[in-house]
Amino acid sequence: MKRTKSRAALWAASIVSCMVFASPSSAETWPSRSINMIVPFPAGGGADTLARLMAGPIMQELGQTIVIENRPGAGGNIGSATASRAEPNGYTLAYATNGTQAINHWLYKNTGFSRTDFEPISRLTTIAAAVVVNPDEPYQNLTDLLAAARAKPGVLTCGSAGNGTTSHLACELLKQMTGVNIVHIPYKGGAAAMTDLMGGRLSLLIDVMPNVAPQIKAKRLRALAVTTDERLASNPDIPTVAEAGVPGYSFFAWDALYAPKGTPSAVLDKMNATVRKVLADPTVRAQLEERGAQPAPTTREGLRTFSNEEYERLGKLVRASGAVID
Repeated sequence: MKRTKSRAALWAASIVSCMVFASPSSAETWPSRSINMIVPFPAGGGADTLARLMAGPIMQELGQTIVIENRPGAGGNIGSATASRAEPNGYTLAYATNGTQAINHWLYKNTGFSRTDFEPISRLTTIAAAVVVNPDEPYQNLTDLLAAARAKPGVLTCGSAGNGTTSHLACELLKQMTGVNIVHIPYKGGAAAMTDLMGGRLSLLIDVMPNVAPQIKAKRLRALAVTTDERLASNPDIPTVAEAGVPGYSFFAWDALYAPKGTPSAVLDKMNATVRKVLADPTVRAQLEERGAQPAPTTREGLRTFSNEEYERLGKLVRASGAVID
């Protein structure tokens, strides 16, 4: 009986030993097959464009294909929930934003996932937004727009991609800091708001640069100001909101990469190093900056700290806006 127990103990010890020593080896050979990157937004949109811009060079560095899987819906909650339930083996990445990792957890009663369901890899970029109007409007600068809003309270309208979205909160912050009465008009997505702005049915829109930059370049929209602390290298002629007459105004969006909770640390470290190398590449940086996205990689813990701070900062704006989605 004792001999049987002894043999069982030896077998158990050898299995544990194999598991311990196999771990580094599997991390060293990762990735050995294609990686799935879940993007919780529609194909062709601003977030999808940035995700694909990053996926290409990351794929080259890792030597494996990255398959983009668009899972849009509920402001990014559907795709994020799907990613949170994936096997934590290093072959599923979650593309995330300030919406999915911060805003939505104040906005929705049930997102279908928790912020702690993920392991942080790295922030990718910080993303400027721009205050844009139809070029047929008389407003040549932000001062003109705010003067019109003060002269006609409740007449001007600010569109957004929906309640609690980046475009909504950026507009709410402008209203709070200036005291103007501009009516918020939520749409089911930024594309519909953009269509109405260009059609003359909205007064203004504050949306992220990846969405509005092509329209600004084509002169289908007039940019009055950017929402970041500094002007953009890609559009140095556009003043900041602070410069244009609202001191202290600052607002930006951001995106990042995460993996399902439990993904091996060695894999996460390798992925973080890869992201940082890719974002240091001048060609990649130029492509991102052209779209108003500033490369801003972090350490893994740096992203955790940053996203916790953003959760609180953006939560205050959501609460002040009164936006809630069941």
